[in-house]
Amino acid sequence: MPTIHWITHDGQRFVEDVAEDTSLMDAAVFAGVPGIEGDCGGNLSCATCHVVVDAAWVKRVGQPEGNEDTMLDAALQVPRQTHSRLSCQIKATAALDGLVLHVPAPF
Repeated sequence: MPTIHWITHDGQRFVEDVAEDTSLMDAAVFAGVPGIEGDCGGNLSCATCHVVVDAAWVKRVGQPEGNEDTMLDAALQVPRQTHSRLSCQIKATAALDGLVLHVPAPF
């Protein structure tokens, strides 16, 4: 199981082992990570699972595409940043063991 690290805007760190093929939104909600709500249940329609991928991990995680890219542009809760992703669109894999995700502050 890959280990995923979430760091909240106020510096709290949540570290969880996540079963492969689990969305990182589901894992964050289950772990009680503040700022990850997943209101739409991972259906790519709300952006309440917005994270910023740590720069060291961007190449492995990849960039948002299609509807995810559009949803990030339309997000009202948190402004889009350079390495923004929706955590519902990132699945846990062995290649992401150690991944660091930052949870931005809402405005």
